[in-house]
Amino acid sequence: MKTPYKLFIIGLTALLASGCEKYVDIKTQGNLVPTEAINYRYLLNGSSNFESNPNLSDFASDDININDAAQINGLTGSLFYGYFINSYTWRPVIYTLGTTNEQDDNWNRMYSNILTCNTIIAEVPTATGTDAEKAEMIAEAKVHRADAYLVLVNTYAKPYNSATAATDLGLPLMLTQTVSQSLKRASVQAVYNQIIDDLTTALPSLPNSQAYNTLPSKVSAYGELARCYLYMNDYANANKYADLALALRSTLNDLSVLTSVTSSTYPRRIVDPEILLSKIAFGNALNSAPIALKLSDDLLSVLGTTDQRYTLFTVPASTISSTYTGRYSYRESRIGENRNVGPNVPEMMLIKAEYFARNNDATNAMLWVNNLRVKRFKAADYRPLTASSPADALVKVIEERRREFFCRMLRWWDMRRLKSETAFQKTYTRTVSGVTYTLAPNSDRYTFPIADVLINLNPELEKNP
Repeated sequence: MKTPYKLFIIGLTALLASGCEKYVDIKTQGNLVPTEAINYRYLLNGSSNFESNPNLSDFASDDININDAAQINGLTGSLFYGYFINSYTWRPVIYTLGTTNEQDDNWNRMYSNILTCNTIIAEVPTATGTDAEKAEMIAEAKVHRADAYLVLVNTYAKPYNSATAATDLGLPLMLTQTVSQSLKRASVQAVYNQIIDDLTTALPSLPNSQAYNTLPSKVSAYGELARCYLYMNDYANANKYADLALALRSTLNDLSVLTSVTSSTYPRRIVDPEILLSKIAFGNALNSAPIALKLSDDLLSVLGTTDQRYTLFTVPASTISSTYTGRYSYRESRIGENRNVGPNVPEMMLIKAEYFARNNDATNAMLWVNNLRVKRFKAADYRPLTASSPADALVKVIEERRREFFCRMLRWWDMRRLKSETAFQKTYTRTVSGVTYTLAPNSDRYTFPIADVLINLNPELEKNP
């Protein structure tokens, strides 16, 4: 085994060993290839193999503001939370080499997911089973692989810029099952091309829907494509695939009629009609001290106190700790599950709204925003938004994205893609333990660094600036 590949397969080896043992005694990677396609169906049905997405984005975004001394002391007093506070302050090193937390579990988990997908894509064609069921399994693996690369490229590579994407450093594109392949970083453009290729070639073999949101379907692929094109600033294609997704699934959870969120009033993630593909932020639920996410004053001013997303999914600080102040995100405790960060119906609606705003159609932009908002307020509190111009409509669309997706990854992605637009440019500052940290629009810190332990063991990997 080549040393440069070691870190990428440690997680996969453990994953396959634990995941397959439950169902069948199989081995992969060329030792004993399973002969029945059903073995791969068991692998695909194991949601723990594919659901995780990185969690660093929520710590870095302007959704949160950790400014209580008690919480800061809790986060800085132990190396265990180093990744949190380092992400929060946009530091050039997130995982400190030589410590017990030098590993980037976000990176490792996503590449483990990718390698599991590669195994399925490579081995299923020679397994016994019908052509249709094998094609469907390969298609599902392609959707999961595309999602993994989409979250990786929006975490560890520069925001997409059509003028520089062909030369900007992307990610190692690992598309085969072999244990010796180049770890040189492909360009950002090449990564996006691969994502689009995986999703579009998967579509013909996917069912329109699945019994559970953890299993990819056509609506999942359409949602991933809409998200992908949005972050490429290709609003026409983003709108096209949002339309296709909404044609298959357009149901919204009606928060307007809820007084509380419980297991009996709110759907489980795997059957939630809003979710097009279930993906969850890596790690524990962020609903207890010291890692609970304190909402920034800026977000709270945008959210407002009559919004049901405020009422149902946030709590006063006293719920978290008697020594904390302010307001905290509490979605995970309310729904009893880790937060979904996968593509969803509200996202498709707001992608369409942004498309119209950017194409000088403020009326339709606000129509799509209000189609969502009417389900997010009690009837007595609901007021439709209006826009004085397309530019005003765009601002309102982005604000609605903040309300809908706070503490769910996409705000950081939006900060990255919008930082070059004058209307959304801002310099952010944070102070921790007497030190002030700054994030300027042109900062390299909008791209997370690749962990030093990975660079040291894989010399082909190039560092981010």
